[in-house]
Amino acid sequence: MTKTTDPQNPMQELLKLTPVFKVPALGALIEGAIVEIVKNRIVVDLGGNLTGVVAGKEIHDEKKTALDLKIGDKIKAVVIMEENEDGLVVLSLRKAAQLNSWDNALKMFEESVTFQVKILEANKGGLLTEAGGLKAFIPVSQLSPVHYPRVEGGNLNRILGKLNAIVGKLLTVKVIGLDAENRKLVLSEKEALSEERDQTLSGLKVGQKVKGTISSIVSYGVFVAFNGLEGLVHISEIAWGHVSDPRQYAKIGDEVEVLIIGLDGGKISLSMKQLRPDPWVEIAQKYKLGDVVESKITRLTPFGVFVQMEGDINGLVHLSEISHKIVRDPADFVKVGQIIKTKIINLDLEEHRIGLSIKALIPNPKEQVTEEPKKPETEKPKENKTEEPEDKTTKEQINTGAEKQSTEEKEAKTKKTPKKTVAKKKTEEPKDEGTKEQKVKKKEPKAKKITKKEK
Repeated sequence: MTKTTDPQNPMQELLKLTPVFKVPALGALIEGAIVEIVKNRIVVDLGGNLTGVVAGKEIHDEKKTALDLKIGDKIKAVVIMEENEDGLVVLSLRKAAQLNSWDNALKMFEESVTFQVKILEANKGGLLTEAGGLKAFIPVSQLSPVHYPRVEGGNLNRILGKLNAIVGKLLTVKVIGLDAENRKLVLSEKEALSEERDQTLSGLKVGQKVKGTISSIVSYGVFVAFNGLEGLVHISEIAWGHVSDPRQYAKIGDEVEVLIIGLDGGKISLSMKQLRPDPWVEIAQKYKLGDVVESKITRLTPFGVFVQMEGDINGLVHLSEISHKIVRDPADFVKVGQIIKTKIINLDLEEHRIGLSIKALIPNPKEQVTEEPKKPETEKPKENKTEEPEDKTTKEQINTGAEKQSTEEKEAKTKKTPKKTVAKKKTEEPKDEGTKEQKVKKKEPKAKKITKKEK
């Protein structure tokens, strides 16, 4: 039976017979056959009267699929524009690859698959990369111990500097989170290496020697990376002597051999000094209590003075052993670099300590130091102090009397002087009442005159 058209409405009948073509929705994944490839432009037949085009950056995906395409190949692409000015549906191979990558990421997440990524960028929170065309992020907390940026004080600029040093490197990671809304992945290097780390840890034992590389240096020690693991050489295990700054003994990148001295869960304790001869054995043979040694001052502290004995071995002159006087600051008595003589007063080989004394070689002025300060504290001096005003008064009286006596003697002398002058000058005799001696002298001339007249 053949279909007939309605003679009264032929157009309506024709429209019913015409196939209906649906325009693909934005974001839809559709399939088509390549009909033309021209430089950065791929034309795709979508079936019916629809034609699509892939152009520009939308051609390129992470797998570089466009390089192997040819006319007639079927491809899947995502609709990013329903129709452009030429009436073509705009498609994207890049987004199609991302959708495929997302499906793959979901699969890797569910199956806990490990894979490698190249670090593209760093920020203060972690590292940025791509995985299967998807943006991915590795937080700082998810980095392995080898790459973890240890910075004392949490200085963000220094943390960023350490993270930038990882840019361009390949890291083994695992998907630990999915951000479906933003199509981003959260990755972890620590989790990816956990199984390998556990296997390596199970093969370690205390007393084992391992070779590694200095991965980080902090104020409390040195971190050494080996076999995908990392252990700490505490500052007390760097050298046999005192270590004030670990950076004086190692630098990042140095290859070292260390001894495993402790395993506690995932923590590995290492030692550098225990692979070297113990100088304390030589100390025990060379020195004994009471020995006088000549050594160089290496460090001053609030509690004493450190001097170099043998190599890295230092002895301590405690604050109380510097001088017989009260010592508040060692710098008032000695200085760094000075060569001094000391006496060994303590030799503890088990605790690795040497106690020295400077004052033991200096005569002790005990009497001068102890007796003089005690005088003001006794009661007798206090009695003397109370009597001092009376003594002073007596002395003043004596001095006053002596002064009066000397004054009278001076006045007597001054009186004798005019008597002599009166004896020479007769005209002044009547005016001077004089003394008995002067009166005798006055009478003598009268007696002479009487004698002459009688003759």
